Amino acid sequence: MPFETLVAVCMGYVVLMFGVAFAADRAAQRGRVRWLDHPLVYTLSLSVYCSAWTFYGAVGYASRSGLEFATIYIGPTLVFAGAWWGLRRLVRIARMHHVTSIADLISARFGKSNALAALITLIAVIAATPYVALQLQSVRLSFELFALQSPGATPVTSETALWVAAGLALFTILFGTRNLAADERHHGVVTAIALEAVVKLVAFVALGVFVVWGLADGPADIVARIAAASQDPARDGWVLRPDRWTALNIVSAAAILTLPRMFQVLVVEAADEERLHVAGWAFPAYLFAMSLFVLPIAVMGAELLPASANPDLYVLTLPQAMGQDLLALLVFLGGFSAATSMVVVCTIALSTMISNHWLTPLRLWLRRPASGEETDDLRGFVLNSRRLAILAVMGAGWLYHQASGGSEALAAMGLVAFTGMAQVLPAMLGGLLWRGANRMGAYAGVGAGSVLWLVIVFLPSVGIGRLPPLIDGVDPLAFAVFLTLSVNTLAFIALSIFGFPDPVERLQGLSFVSAIQPIRHSRAPGEDRAEPLLAMARRVWGPDQALRYFRAQAAAQGKSGYLPDLTPAFLTALERRLSGSVGAATAHAMIDRVAGGMSLTVSDLMDVAGEAQRAMKEAQRLEIATSELERTARQLREANDKLTALSVQKDAFLGQISHELRTPMTSVRAFSEILKTPDLSDEDRARFAGIIHDEAGRLTRLLDDLLDLSVLESGQAQLDVSAANLHDLIERALNAASATRAERAFTIDRDIPTEHLGVITDPDRLLQVLINVITNARKYCDADRPVLRIRVARRPANGPAIDIIDNGAGIDAARQSLIFEKFSRLNDPARAGGAGLGLAICREIMLTLGGDISYLPGQGGAAFRIVLPKHPPVGQANPHAGAAS
Repeated sequence: MPFETLVAVCMGYVVLMFGVAFAADRAAQRGRVRWLDHPLVYTLSLSVYCSAWTFYGAVGYASRSGLEFATIYIGPTLVFAGAWWGLRRLVRIARMHHVTSIADLISARFGKSNALAALITLIAVIAATPYVALQLQSVRLSFELFALQSPGATPVTSETALWVAAGLALFTILFGTRNLAADERHHGVVTAIALEAVVKLVAFVALGVFVVWGLADGPADIVARIAAASQDPARDGWVLRPDRWTALNIVSAAAILTLPRMFQVLVVEAADEERLHVAGWAFPAYLFAMSLFVLPIAVMGAELLPASANPDLYVLTLPQAMGQDLLALLVFLGGFSAATSMVVVCTIALSTMISNHWLTPLRLWLRRPASGEETDDLRGFVLNSRRLAILAVMGAGWLYHQASGGSEALAAMGLVAFTGMAQVLPAMLGGLLWRGANRMGAYAGVGAGSVLWLVIVFLPSVGIGRLPPLIDGVDPLAFAVFLTLSVNTLAFIALSIFGFPDPVERLQGLSFVSAIQPIRHSRAPGEDRAEPLLAMARRVWGPDQALRYFRAQAAAQGKSGYLPDLTPAFLTALERRLSGSVGAATAHAMIDRVAGGMSLTVSDLMDVAGEAQRAMKEAQRLEIATSELERTARQLREANDKLTALSVQKDAFLGQISHELRTPMTSVRAFSEILKTPDLSDEDRARFAGIIHDEAGRLTRLLDDLLDLSVLESGQAQLDVSAANLHDLIERALNAASATRAERAFTIDRDIPTEHLGVITDPDRLLQVLINVITNARKYCDADRPVLRIRVARRPANGPAIDIIDNGAGIDAARQSLIFEKFSRLNDPARAGGAGLGLAICREIMLTLGGDISYLPGQGGAAFRIVLPKHPPVGQANPHAGAAS
């Protein structure tokens, strides 16, 4: 097959993967995730375990060591088939705490310690580097093999691995860091991996069928050939050693739980634990299908290919040698899929760990605000740090590939990562099963085991030193596995027994071991910190998502607006949701910094423990009833407070209206009397007539406002619906409002291209709202250098939204729920002037138009959002009439 054809097919396959990932991401954004969350897609994504090590290296492993290759598959099969209930519990706890990685899980369990998470991240990066290099090497070798078979083809050099690494980095950045989701799921990547799982399975099975029935005479002939090969004295490596066999089963079983890429697809990408009902049997079946033809391919390759052939590439050289070009191409795509899917998921997992546990905590530490409030835009920083981490991980893998010069056995490189990540298994299992486990034990166990692994396994893999077994006849790898895990486990248990966890760690231990929702018992903050918490959340999630979440939480408490009470339940939920974006330890630190005063007491701890032990069905029923009563009582209290405030405002309003009506009437009457004076000069007569005219106009405007509000509230407003351009309306509103405080130089910040949006509404009514809001901003903004920011957001599922935000002091939280009431005033009436009906009229206009106007807290100043309906208003009656008043 021409080498150029192979390259073209490979590029087409890459384009297909991009297309599948893009389509899946678009479907997820539109809420069409039902087929994306199908258990079959989830199960196929687990095939990322079958990397180039298993696709290529398993055959080479079998050629050198016989049945020992089966340990790669037996360990995970035992975990899924024998302990799938434990996996369900792991997924349940991880989803409960919004865990984002294996480091985040262990950190969250042991008191949300970021230092522990940073240590595990370091181990994961070191362990994964040779594994990423393995995938790059397998792709380079497969390209090289095809190039040698194609006369005149461009020679394949080490730059091939570099280009592959760059392409994979681009794919990972595009589909792994598109946004900062609260659950860290990547539908596009997972769907592409599921498709690649089908490709590599079909390729390997097709090759196996060809070998068994095309090159041999069927299963019986293959079994006879395998039996003969096992009796060959030259194959001394085929003799099974119990110590090595046991050690390899342990590390492969650990790998399915602790490898960053496996934890990503097994736990983080799981929609819920029910996916494991299918995966519990389907994934072992997949592994069985991938392992079924390994020995036949290894035996036939050794018989039919030259002795100089690389056993790791038998899956490619066999079909090539037999003239099966199409089969060889299919196998190449299978191996390419195995390598690329592993690298993509591995780099996503590692970049999340590096960002959440290295770079983001460092950023928070270096840029600690003096006031205690968050001012950084963490969302952009976290996404960019993950993209940088992806490039760094990919670059490290390529440098390791260059430095090692390639390995004779791909499987040997894979075992480096397996044994390294196995060092976090004792802390992981101990944290899930033993309430007495503590942070010091986790530090000691992970640290001691990892140091031994570095000395015994990792450094020798790069040619630095070698530690022979201390016991004669014991396999070096088995010795390394048993020594590191034994020291690790003993240190973990010993320091856990003699140490004592702090209250946060004990609460987390109770939550993890008992699989119950975590409860953050704390003393209430000394001041209202809800708005700073909202400001912090919007810098992590973005404005709209943060506002939606806070509004939903406030509604669940029975409150209106965007600011819920800082109850323990709310703070717990907020911290868990932030954990899904920045990790448990970082979220814990951010909540404590902004909210303040959140220390735990021994009394809190005893109360939580007692509540957990007494949790029964009747208690749950009473708790639900109590919660509903509290919600209703809170609504009644808020309504009563609002009515009380409105009663006071009503008296002030009536007094102000009386003043506003009496003043122009008095002026009109007084100057009318003066005009009757017979000897009045023409100049004075004209001046007094002008005063009468101005006062009459003032009186007319006030009466117009009162009548306009009355008409709007009664639902009898006449609408003149037509098409309009939002840009033109905003421009007219700015011009009309420019006379207000004209002496102040306002900076207008607009995104004009987004404003050119056609709407069907009543332009005059909408213009009235825009003018009123902009005029208020110019009137009340107290910033030294006032800035007025106007943004139009296009929302496909809803109508457009217009945000008008100034950089002043904003409106007090206690007054935000009253500003749209007709008896409410923003501040002292004597200072502001007018009757204060503007925002009440704005609300009634927007309700009549089918839209809404609301105040947005936490924006750094007074901020109003005007939302237009998706469909134009068709009736003239206000559907909210009566309720609004």
